[in-house]
Amino acid sequence: MPESSEDQDLHIGERIKVLRESRGMSRPVLAGLCGRGPDWLKKIETGERELRSHTLLMRLAAALQLSDLRAITGEETGVAQPVPLGRLNHPSLPAIWAAVMRRSFTPPTADAPDASALLARITQTWKLWHTSGRNRTEVGALLPELILDAGHAAAVLDGDERRTALVALSDVYRLTGQATAYVAPAELAWVVADRALTAAQQADAPEAIAASAWNLGNILRETSYPEEALRVVTEAANLIRPHLDDAPADWRGIYGALQLHAAVTSARDGQDGNAWRYWDAGDQVAKSLPSGYVHPSTVFGRANVDFHAVSVATDLRSSRKAVSLADDIDPDVMPSIERRSRLWVEVARGHLQRGDRTAALHVMIKARHISPETVTYTPSARTAAAELWRKAPRALRSEARTLAEQVGVGPQ
Repeated sequence: MPESSEDQDLHIGERIKVLRESRGMSRPVLAGLCGRGPDWLKKIETGERELRSHTLLMRLAAALQLSDLRAITGEETGVAQPVPLGRLNHPSLPAIWAAVMRRSFTPPTADAPDASALLARITQTWKLWHTSGRNRTEVGALLPELILDAGHAAAVLDGDERRTALVALSDVYRLTGQATAYVAPAELAWVVADRALTAAQQADAPEAIAASAWNLGNILRETSYPEEALRVVTEAANLIRPHLDDAPADWRGIYGALQLHAAVTSARDGQDGNAWRYWDAGDQVAKSLPSGYVHPSTVFGRANVDFHAVSVATDLRSSRKAVSLADDIDPDVMPSIERRSRLWVEVARGHLQRGDRTAALHVMIKARHISPETVTYTPSARTAAAELWRKAPRALRSEARTLAEQVGVGPQ
């Protein structure tokens, strides 16, 4: 991969800028192809922000149509670093997309489903999301019918039944957002998040509004709008805070989930004090709830608060603290298989930060054993698997290669 001596002196951001401009791409276009904002890319290109994520490096390389990652990294190793130019996808996505985009302007003729029964179906599907190791596949198969049924119910019912149907519609759109995260095109993610919030507002249901804000905050954070994500979740928390004393447990559950969301958002932005302040607020909420309480969709509860402490420490790059916190956790108390798998991914990230690739590989294999689809479709897990494939100790290269191939980040 020959290059001029002048090119060899460029840092990663400068290389990205040169490659982008050579292809006639604007900064907003390239950033959008990576699911990020132009300000994020500007900071990368100017060197103001370090690009540590292997996943984002791969996204940039794919968007720039590069076949070898070394064109960005400038590494002089003779080993090629191939870039898979396809995007993450899932077989359930076309049917989900079709259901979301189906909009009828003629009066429905079929009888509406019972709103309470519909809400119960969606609640059961949330349980499936958290208890299946193949949650995207199994939930994805159910979502198209649920989306259409909820939309139909909201269109034809009146009074309290319509309000229940709108809450159900908001709930199913939130679930759709979870099930299509990282595989849905950006436009679908935004449509789903907006419809979840709109339905909750039409129902005038504060708990549903807060839950929809939690979902919207996820998208804002993942598209590199941390300040806006923090604003959304804190405003939603302020909306329901005055009602918490007399509210059902689930209101306090979503309030606690919003605090943990703010904690992770702050941690990813390097705000140590704010991150732990929000985590402390979530911890206090968990202590106020009955023992064993778990919020049905966000799984907020004692175990989730403890899991988030590991995530916050990892995102703040306090790897020693993250691993120490994880040592004191019993993963089996978490009712969500997805969250249990993601805990081990966070532990692996902590070990990688400390340079302990042997321990990282061990827990990544454990994470995939718990939930293969969680590891395959979670960017932080894919990044960890890719790094292990590239840098695993010689004695563990076979295991690291197998993991990378299973996750889809290894040699094709």
